[in-house]
Amino acid sequence: MDKAVSLGEDVFQRMLAKIDACELAPGEIINETSLAQEFGVSRGPVREAVRRLQGIQLVTREPYMRARVVTLSPREMIELFEMREAIEGYAARLAARRISERELDKLFEDLEAARSRKNARPAFDLHARLAMASGNTRIIDALCGDLYHLFRLYRRRSGDEGNRRTDAYHEHWQILRALQMRDEDLAESLMRSHIKRAAAHLSARLEAAGADGEPATASGRPGAGRRHRSLDAADG
Repeated sequence: MDKAVSLGEDVFQRMLAKIDACELAPGEIINETSLAQEFGVSRGPVREAVRRLQGIQLVTREPYMRARVVTLSPREMIELFEMREAIEGYAARLAARRISERELDKLFEDLEAARSRKNARPAFDLHARLAMASGNTRIIDALCGDLYHLFRLYRRRSGDEGNRRTDAYHEHWQILRALQMRDEDLAESLMRSHIKRAAAHLSARLEAAGADGEPATASGRPGAGRRHRSLDAADG
């Protein structure tokens, strides 16, 4: 691989990881100079990484403004979760029909392992795994392609509290149980309900944060600057 391409990819992946871990929080201004110094590179690779992050909708840049990590408006957030509910619900239905017993056993095993690693970086993504198990290439592309990181970012935010984390674990377990029973209707219904609860939880959190005077983004929305913990099996 060309050295410049390799460096650019490395910077992109490192910035992606910082956004994924909310070290660059939603609404936060991206300081290209500071990041270049942190990574030990010139501003060129950082600028290119910012452009790539814009392409996958994790970074926004308004005219004459500096780039920021994306912060969705309440309406945009609702639309994102509505899209997830529709597509992931059907993905769960297809997974109940097509997933192998071996993969299902592995999902149960990984779910329990993730639950025991409460303070570890998440290595288990049930939503992506069920998208893959659906066997539908268009569903896989929609859920695991360019929008994947935006989905994941807001799933993390919806599950970033102890009670929701515990509830999400039980909801994930119930979905897997429906798959085990090959009950397509139940699998779809449980996944849809799971995503609705996550959306409602996030909406309530953002409303409460606004009422409590949490610092807002440039567009007036709460959330910029707050650091969110990484989660294991809590992704909504």
